[in-house]
Amino acid sequence: MSSRAAAAAAASALLASPQASLVRRRRRLSGAWTLRLRPTASSLGVAALRLQNFVPECYITNIEVDVSTVNKEETFDDHPSLPSVCSIPVVNLRGDVLDSSPFPLHDRASCPSDFEELPVLSEGEQHTLASTPAHPAGLYALYASYLFGNLVEQLWNFAWPAALAILHPNLLPVAIVGFFTKLSVFVGAPIVGKLMDHFPRIPMYTALNAVQVATQLISAATVIYALRNLSHGSTTAVVLRPWFIALVAAGAIERLAGLALGVSMERDWVVLLAGTNRPVALAQANAVLNRLDLVCETVGASVFGLLLSRYHPVTCLKIACGLMICSFPVLVMLGQLINRVSCHALDSSRTTTDESICTDLLDVRRIVQNSLSAIKHGWNEYKQQTVLPASAATVFLNFNVALAPGAIMTALLMHRGISPSLVGAFSGLCSIMGLVATFISSSLVKRVGVLKAGAAGLIFQASLLSIALTVYWAGSISQRTPLLIFLASIALSRLGHMSYDVVGTQIVQTGVPASKANLIGGMEVSIASLAELVMLAMAIIANDVSHFGFLAILSVSSVAGAAWMFCRWLTNPTDEQRELFMFDPLYQVQAM
Repeated sequence: MSSRAAAAAAASALLASPQASLVRRRRRLSGAWTLRLRPTASSLGVAALRLQNFVPECYITNIEVDVSTVNKEETFDDHPSLPSVCSIPVVNLRGDVLDSSPFPLHDRASCPSDFEELPVLSEGEQHTLASTPAHPAGLYALYASYLFGNLVEQLWNFAWPAALAILHPNLLPVAIVGFFTKLSVFVGAPIVGKLMDHFPRIPMYTALNAVQVATQLISAATVIYALRNLSHGSTTAVVLRPWFIALVAAGAIERLAGLALGVSMERDWVVLLAGTNRPVALAQANAVLNRLDLVCETVGASVFGLLLSRYHPVTCLKIACGLMICSFPVLVMLGQLINRVSCHALDSSRTTTDESICTDLLDVRRIVQNSLSAIKHGWNEYKQQTVLPASAATVFLNFNVALAPGAIMTALLMHRGISPSLVGAFSGLCSIMGLVATFISSSLVKRVGVLKAGAAGLIFQASLLSIALTVYWAGSISQRTPLLIFLASIALSRLGHMSYDVVGTQIVQTGVPASKANLIGGMEVSIASLAELVMLAMAIIANDVSHFGFLAILSVSSVAGAAWMFCRWLTNPTDEQRELFMFDPLYQVQAM
């Protein structure tokens, strides 16, 4: 037998022998894991053991192999040789290597010497790796694209209601546009999500940006036309005009395209760029996106408000149109840049493109049938997800329309005679709490894991809203101290709300496969829009301020129900759930 064949047979016997039960774990005092091989007399007969073609990316961790008790009479002739595709560097076994000191194996240059120590990540290095994104440059480009696109979108979201309010003093036109916007999201989100899962990411991103910018320009053109040509008339005369119908249609499509872009970037792209197996990096990326969203919401409204205070509304809308036109090439360029600097990670295929499915979904003649079919298919997929309770908790939070900053809370405070400055301070404090929550959430994930962080956010929000409800039912918010407690409780509850918004997104990102990320995300948005429509209907029915207590009870009940459902999901995990979150501290502790 040649020396090379003997070496291959020796390695094969070592791996397959019954003495494999002697493999045991050992930790050095330094905290790093090492691999030790104790050769025996039978192995000393081979003076120079040379094994070729070993794959350098192979790693052995957390084990110590003891071959000191290998039978000397055991022969290696019956063992097959190693495959030629494996390359093993030169290793010399000498008779004087019988001590227990570790030896590195990672340096080819020193292969003729004693065994070398394998580099294995320590616990601290593993935490560092979990905090490091898979494609950091791609994430930075994603942040830039998200910031620029969201800034233009938030500016327009403030511009069109403000222009309609200037055009007509009644709130009905704004309410009609808002209603059909929510309705379009409920009906169209499952279809768009399914389409996005069957189309390449970058072309779909470019198409959605083109649709959004085009519909924004159409909406702005209709409002500019109305501001120039419409004289004050009845509300019915306004809502039945062709320009208003075009505004409603364009606004519905624009909102659907905007939400589709948000779902794509927040549920799919960020997961690829941060890494699904890097929970801290993913939590930090989600927190950054939420901060950018809050900043854009504040800056967009402030910029357009400043423009309105200095220029005519038509001039302000023309400036907004210029920003929209400039935004399209910039966003397309940033999309290409994200893919390029992330080593074309966005080119990875999720599902095979099925032209028949795409053609059927885009058939305008069957839009109702396709919508119902997509909703049914999306619901069937949605309810089968392991992380369904976490997603459903997010939907339940959308039922809280009373004890949150918004139109209903503003109407209550103004009705109670609260000064506008205090109302504005309350809204500003809620925004600050939301921004602070994005920092707290990533820290919580790093300390206690994503699951416990989600439970903490929901319980915290439910507790503070219960305090606010108790103060309200005590009937004393007309007094200064109870009023401040009431408002402070609601503002602080935004910490829990926004924390779970970040954490819940990450849980769904982890549990939903990439091939269904947009479908499930679109379905969640659709159901959340339905929840808002239901609460909008309840607010219309209970339109008197005296019925606010009823809406407040519904709001607290929905948040408490979300917390109960999520915590029950954590305490009764399935095997699939444990496997999905096997590295979360919650299930690691339970397994010990």
